Amino acid sequence: MGKSSYLTAVAAALLLAGCQPVQTTSGGAVGVERKQYMFSMLSTEQVNQMYAQSYQQTLGEASTKGVLDTSSENARRLNAIAQRLIAKAPLFRADAAQWQWEVALIDSDELNASCGPGGKIIFYSGLIEKLRLTDDEIAAVMGHEIAHALREHGREAMSKAYGVQMAKQGAGALLGVGESGMAMADVAVQYGMTLPNSRSNENEADLIGLELAARAGYDPNAAITLWQKMSQAGNNGTPQFMSTHPAPGNRTAALEAAIPKVMPLYRQARGGN
Repeated sequence: MGKSSYLTAVAAALLLAGCQPVQTTSGGAVGVERKQYMFSMLSTEQVNQMYAQSYQQTLGEASTKGVLDTSSENARRLNAIAQRLIAKAPLFRADAAQWQWEVALIDSDELNASCGPGGKIIFYSGLIEKLRLTDDEIAAVMGHEIAHALREHGREAMSKAYGVQMAKQGAGALLGVGESGMAMADVAVQYGMTLPNSRSNENEADLIGLELAARAGYDPNAAITLWQKMSQAGNNGTPQFMSTHPAPGNRTAALEAAIPKVMPLYRQARGGN
């Protein structure tokens, strides 16, 4: 067995030993039911706190550069859409009602957006302006990103990275956290926050995001036009959003198959029209 294979096997064993199965969200109408394995030394609260510090640093840097947009029409649009989506998040996980949600718009040409652990949302103006996103399409992006946070995909990736780091440092790492454990946690955070999401995670975010937007009264069909615009933008170079959110060929097909499941929720949110 090669070194890489050995580390993978050891990491898997250590990960299973130190992880617990969880169901972060309810399945919803779209039926996301996969169990996740989270490393017990990395709690939801710890991850949320770590990310909140990073988020505030990003906003502080943007403010210093004069690119933190708090008053434009797009900033007002984002806040209004966010409030409607956030109001529906507890339907997937009740504790989301206690999260310290924030939404920020940064004036930049980047075609990017994110929602980090604990409900920290960032949009870049380039995504809205260059793709001429409608409110429904903004809701599709934001719903997708919020879904990643609700499912704790970041913490899940950190848990896997933590197992790899333990494998490299030996099984003795299980005996205690200490300085070595904290160093591994730091590596895991960086690893979990920067790697692209897996195909299964992307599919989950697509489906839950679709339902969130529908429940908030935004047309689910906008998810299709959003990815069409993303794909067209990609012809001139990969947008940042797509580089961290791989779009498999069956993404549109999966969304189209799920839309009938959430259309009744959309119609109900719109008053039955």
